[in-house]
Amino acid sequence: MKFTKMHGIGNDYVYVNCFDQKAPADPARLAQAVSDRHFGIGSDGLILITPSERADARMRMFNADGSESEMCGNGIRCVAKYVYDHGIAAKSRVKIETGRGVLTLDIEAENGKAKLIKVDMGAPILQASDIPTKLAGDPPINAPVNVLGHDLLVTAVSTGNPHAIVYVDDVDAFPVESVGAALEVHPSFPRKVNVHFVQVISRNEVKMRTWERGSGITLACGTGACSVCVAGVLTGKTDRSILAHLPGGDLRLDWPSDDSSIFMTGAATEVFSGEWPA
Repeated sequence: MKFTKMHGIGNDYVYVNCFDQKAPADPARLAQAVSDRHFGIGSDGLILITPSERADARMRMFNADGSESEMCGNGIRCVAKYVYDHGIAAKSRVKIETGRGVLTLDIEAENGKAKLIKVDMGAPILQASDIPTKLAGDPPINAPVNVLGHDLLVTAVSTGNPHAIVYVDDVDAFPVESVGAALEVHPSFPRKVNVHFVQVISRNEVKMRTWERGSGITLACGTGACSVCVAGVLTGKTDRSILAHLPGGDLRLDWPSDDSSIFMTGAATEVFSGEWPA
């Protein structure tokens, strides 16, 4: 099986072009194997790029534990770069089918290669039952949750995946790994949840760290950064346009109005290609 390793500001996946070869028979098991950073290729998961009847391509995303997720903001930018750079859809605007529907991406190219990609992520999902979460509110805003002795105020939204946002004074000092792992499987989230710990720098700038559902600590989470933009508006902590600093790099987020799409702009990088034994 031929593959390409790519990352969106450090959120790395193994990508398989299923236009040129058959899709793997058991992608969940393959995701676990290729993601292993000691015995595999090493990644946060597996993404299949397949033909679509509704768009230029379809993205199927599997976490490192084999679970399938609806969307990946950093992953879809890499899919757009791949289809542009490899001639599947070499145009400045592409449409990618995801578990959340068809999304539109605008590509800024340099020397024939996609450099920056702006994604129309669609409007956030704010109904608690659709996020889904059992926390009170549509959406829950600053809902009290105790995890491992920490009294947290959790804001929950969905941007294709369920997200829990917690504001902290010092994101670098906060125990992201232990608290994130516990909150991921909290009974308030029936389908588990991605957890983001956020430090506000100014009305237009934040610093965040992520515990990603099914993958653990990751260097970046695109749908998570979008959810942080929404949560900042809902809680009154930030404005509608923010720059988010993630461990792997920066993302620009814009949520123009309550009923509008969220727009995310960031880079995508192809690292190397290879062949995985059958």
